[in-house]
Amino acid sequence: MASQALRLFEKHGKSGFGRWLYSRLICLRAPYFGSIGPTVQMLEPGRCVVTIRHRRRVQNHIGTVHAIALCNMAEMAGGLATDATIPATTRWIPKGMSVRYLKKATGTMTATARVAAVADASVAQDLHAIVEVRDAAGDVVFDADITMWVSPKKG
Repeated sequence: MASQALRLFEKHGKSGFGRWLYSRLICLRAPYFGSIGPTVQMLEPGRCVVTIRHRRRVQNHIGTVHAIALCNMAEMAGGLATDATIPATTRWIPKGMSVRYLKKATGTMTATARVAAVADASVAQDLHAIVEVRDAAGDVVFDADITMWVSPKKG
């Protein structure tokens, strides 16, 4: 059975307005994501794509997209990809994140998160969400490896 987040995206993610609405619903559920004004462009098991526009609220003192905005975007994409991938009998929580800032981030940013399937849903385990953030030219400006703790649901 698909996660609630995936079912909602499958229902609403077919149009621009639906993706905007879906993204706002996710930000209501996890309010800090709203600080970057994200739009979920695609969500399927194993993959999530999120975009943010370069605007003042995500900008740092040198005029580029702020490092923490990129981290926030990566966590959103990685979390949704994980949620859409793991079995309904499991739950997840971020455990750690390693990031690299590779180039100045300017313009619209696109984060793509990839998550492998869970091998054995009956055993608690680390799962890695690998995220790349690209600028409008397609250059990778940031990447992250987010360790997700996946465990069986209790009760």
